[in-house]
Amino acid sequence: MTVLLVDDHTELSGQALTLARRFGEPRSIAIDAFQPFAPDALAAAIARLEPAAVIAAGTERGNEVMARVAARMGLPFAANCVDATPGNPVLVTRQRWGGQLLEEARLHTPRPLLTVAPHALRPDDGPPPAEIALDRPDDSELAVQVLEHVQPAGAGVSLAEAKVIVSGGRGVGSKEGFAILEELADLLGAAVGCSRAVTSAGWRPHSDQVGQTGTKVSPEVYVACGISGATQHMAGLKGAKRILAINSDPQAPLMLNADYTVTGDLKEIVPAISAEIRRRRS
Repeated sequence: MTVLLVDDHTELSGQALTLARRFGEPRSIAIDAFQPFAPDALAAAIARLEPAAVIAAGTERGNEVMARVAARMGLPFAANCVDATPGNPVLVTRQRWGGQLLEEARLHTPRPLLTVAPHALRPDDGPPPAEIALDRPDDSELAVQVLEHVQPAGAGVSLAEAKVIVSGGRGVGSKEGFAILEELADLLGAAVGCSRAVTSAGWRPHSDQVGQTGTKVSPEVYVACGISGATQHMAGLKGAKRILAINSDPQAPLMLNADYTVTGDLKEIVPAISAEIRRRRS
């Protein structure tokens, strides 16, 4: 039986390949094998192959396809894995509570179905696996398709791909208060993010939210303005290489976990940073 890698053409699929090789020599199926994207058709095709194991990236689409595979095959599915050891049972370590906890579990299944959490493993640098060509699905399997992807109005740099993120929390004070953050982000070529408190207040759309129930990010620099640093928010920025926190409270959790901190009024500090950037560029 074949070990399958569901390839979504991202770096995370390279991490999934690292895990897949532990279960055998994998072959791959492209997550966009059917156009438009049809998760149920792809799940049905995978189930028909009766694979020995199926590994995918822990992205929204990867988890969606794998959940459907599990339902069709009547098997358990372990998401957000950071490690796995083949055997009977399969031993898995996976992230819980947005990465705040690691769970060690035994997966009793003849065919392991796993997705890999972001930033969990080193991407495999070996030759890519051979790809399996799939037959056209039955019409009944194409009932669910993604026909259109609508970008948020005024969308700029994607949060998930941004190298620099300027993010604001309740301390920004209002919807209008984000103007100075947007100005700084524009100067840095950065994306603008926010905390859950901001989206709950209606100041920014949910697509801007960083956190456990928002977008998980991995920028080179994360500039946190007026964000206290709740556990759910910290779960979303675990992949950040450097954190600069600006807050009037030096004991705020995010200030205590940041690489660099500035204590003071963000409404004075952020414009001052923008002014200095302009001065140095002139």
